[in-house]
Amino acid sequence: MSAATGADSPLTHMPASELSQRLGAREISSVEVTQAHLDRIAAVEPQVHAFLHVSADEALATAADVDARRGAGEELHPLAGVPIAVKDVVVTRGLPTTAGSRILEGWVPPYDATLVEKIKAAGLPILGKTNMDEFAMGSSTEHSGYGNTHNPWDLDRIPGGSGGGSAAAIAAYEAPLAIGTDTGGSIRQPAAVTGTVGVKPTYGSVSRYGLIALASSLDQAGPCTRSVMDAALLHELIGGHDPRDATSLTDPATGYVAAAKEGVSSDLRGMRVGVVRELQGEGYQPGVLARFEESLEALRNAGAEIVEVSCPHFTYALAAYYLILPAEASSNLAKFDGMRFGLRVEPSEGPVTAERVMAATRGQGFGDEVKRRIILGTYALSAGYYDAYYGSAQKVRTLIQRDFAAAFEQADVLVSPTAPTTAFKLGEKLDDPLAMYLNDVATIPANLAGVPGMSLPNGLSDDGLPVGFQILAPARQDARLYKVGAALEALLEFGWEGPLLRRAPELTGGVA
Repeated sequence: MSAATGADSPLTHMPASELSQRLGAREISSVEVTQAHLDRIAAVEPQVHAFLHVSADEALATAADVDARRGAGEELHPLAGVPIAVKDVVVTRGLPTTAGSRILEGWVPPYDATLVEKIKAAGLPILGKTNMDEFAMGSSTEHSGYGNTHNPWDLDRIPGGSGGGSAAAIAAYEAPLAIGTDTGGSIRQPAAVTGTVGVKPTYGSVSRYGLIALASSLDQAGPCTRSVMDAALLHELIGGHDPRDATSLTDPATGYVAAAKEGVSSDLRGMRVGVVRELQGEGYQPGVLARFEESLEALRNAGAEIVEVSCPHFTYALAAYYLILPAEASSNLAKFDGMRFGLRVEPSEGPVTAERVMAATRGQGFGDEVKRRIILGTYALSAGYYDAYYGSAQKVRTLIQRDFAAAFEQADVLVSPTAPTTAFKLGEKLDDPLAMYLNDVATIPANLAGVPGMSLPNGLSDDGLPVGFQILAPARQDARLYKVGAALEALLEFGWEGPLLRRAPELTGGVA
């Protein structure tokens, strides 16, 4: 089953980089571009459900302001006037922010996240807030408190998670740019299963101020786009130091666009590409592995040296992650108690005590997956078990960081399939949490180590669904992602005669 094309305009199919150029040349207006995307949203949202809130009036007001300033000769940011969607875990002043949870239903923040401040200052119209697994806990967007998002390639399938809304909006041509967050793969895995590009920056290189925290040592915001160049443009906009974030790096967010241009215009001679032995094989769909091998061959033909590396402790990454994340989530979500933040539910009968209000509020406001992880995290942090579980998981985390350090002595970047399978059917794994968790087996190590990662589409599996290729770089070397990613994208698009999404005619509406 495919998404209806609905309202369709050539403007919704242009990459952000092209929209930027044409806006700068005043060949088109931001109001035209923004309205085209709002029309597309109106047409396909009943089927896709990528958005939780659409801010049409605010977006058009921003677009009109940008057009006026550009008409007056004001020098603007290259992306000024290009619309964007924002994951609903990112705080936006004046727009509802729920983190996909009923416990925050109706909350309108009084302030903006740092990255939203940068987006607004640059003049990007915000189209709205995208759907997500509740508090970013999930790999399918089926754990949203507001209903499922559907994969535009097949409406009966998941769009990945937790940021399935942002990825689906990009794939369905509802937005040219989107913001996601990645705690264990929540940007990269949705990108893989929707045929889009997603980047998890180096931990601390994009401010976390204004992100509703899931796991503070793992969360990282980043770009969701349809091309590597678009991701580079957005990454440079939202990155950089923020004194309001104690974990923020002082590195400037520069060089990503230049690296993407270099990747397209030069070969990869001298680049060592390391294939991670532990991130392939058993459990990986044959079509996923076939596309991965074809991509490796393309890189080899472009001059890259392909080497195999071993990261033996990656085998334990999933187990360590699902102790560290629930423990931090248990602490971060303790404030939603019916007393200080969010929903308040009083017991239907009996005395109204603080304890009973907390129990009623959290019981009604949180979904099953959030409750599951809070219980796991509280147990792992409890007296008598802290060292055995949380403490041991942190030791494994250190070993994984050492594996990365050793591997990057042998290779400039590491590569693997982004996800072991293509998009599965809605409901297929909903009652099997372990099967759901295994979708992030290839993406989790990067979050535990804080290194940057990218997923870009590298073809279709035997089932006709998109496959993702993951590139990992050393911390603070995000530019390498863009050089290798842009080179591979160009090599593959030459064979496809355009972006992968053009291979799905049900998505294009006949627009080339």
